[in-house]
Amino acid sequence: MEGQENEQVEEQVEEKESTGIEGLLVPEDIYHTSGVHIGTQQKSSSMKRFIYKVRADGLYVLDIKKTDTRIREAAKFLAKYEADKILIVAARQYGQKPARLFGKTIGAQVMAGRFVPGTLTNPELRQFVQPKVLFVTDPAADQQALREALNVGMPVVGLCDANNETRAVDLVVPTNNKGRRALATVYWLLTREVLKARGEVKEDGDFKQTIDDYEAPL
Repeated sequence: MEGQENEQVEEQVEEKESTGIEGLLVPEDIYHTSGVHIGTQQKSSSMKRFIYKVRADGLYVLDIKKTDTRIREAAKFLAKYEADKILIVAARQYGQKPARLFGKTIGAQVMAGRFVPGTLTNPELRQFVQPKVLFVTDPAADQQALREALNVGMPVVGLCDANNETRAVDLVVPTNNKGRRALATVYWLLTREVLKARGEVKEDGDFKQTIDDYEAPL
């Protein structure tokens, strides 16, 4: 049943992408200057539909409008869950600070850095947790957590770059998931939109955190 619900979520998001949206969550130049749209020099077949073009230097460029739509939908999806039943994981160095602040602000659990094998599957472990949904910063770097979520039938939301395989990700947010500023921007937006979806923030201007707050140090 849960798998069917996850497929329905993906289908609903795809339908919204096809009809388009009016305006973006932030001015387009913020996405561009943050490098949210800059992908890798490789693309996976599952990410092809999120790619806008390939640059002369071989880098694949992600479709900002699809990223924007997916941030909105991921936030609405996460807002349906009790905060402490959401687990955010981030093995990548530049993803750890924004993931921690995202988790702290929305009240979710966070595992930044190394993910201990068995965290989602072995009740004997001290670190064992039983969240209802997993959020991964990078399906490749966070593959252990992704595998365990798959084993227990847990839905997964993931930040996915042009080269990521997304078979185990139920709700894909296409974005540069390696850059400092890109990760800061996407996590900042996700935080704001989750709080708005919950009704804890009414207007964008009421959300006082900034992208700088989310950016990892060099």
